[in-house]
Amino acid sequence: MVTAPGEKTFKKRIHALLKLNTSPPEIALGVSIGVMIGIMPLYGFHTILAIIAAVAVPRANKIAILIGTNISLPPTVPFITWAGYSIGRALLGNGYPELTWGAFRGAVWTELFSLYYPLFVGSFILGLMCATLFYFLTVCFIKRKNKKREHNSSVLSTAAEIECIDTVIDITPG
Repeated sequence: MVTAPGEKTFKKRIHALLKLNTSPPEIALGVSIGVMIGIMPLYGFHTILAIIAAVAVPRANKIAILIGTNISLPPTVPFITWAGYSIGRALLGNGYPELTWGAFRGAVWTELFSLYYPLFVGSFILGLMCATLFYFLTVCFIKRKNKKREHNSSVLSTAAEIECIDTVIDITPG
């Protein structure tokens, strides 16, 4: 099989990237950075910001940053936007209108842009809260998963040792 020039190098780089920064805190840091980026109302720039963060924060797991940004998938964006705007509106005062479908019916672009400031402020606060929550949830999840994996491997190795001993010492009646 003929490989393209640089294909092995590319595969080696991807493999190295997957093994880079894989401790629970490093993965959790990556997820939390990604969640923070994903919650910010910078639509269309999340991937670019994730790449910049991956370079700027060398201790964070790069893949986890990209995975964390997926908190802002289309089904979740309306809820994130509403929560961010509501938090910003509460912090900045009620001079901003409440988000309702009726508010959008007759709105023009200039009116929508005036809603961006409370959305940005509130999304920043919401992002910090969610990033902190996801950091601790990710650390707990990975530690639990690693503990289960260690337990399963020790059970398997013990079973293998017993089987090995049984074959060396034939204890079958006969």
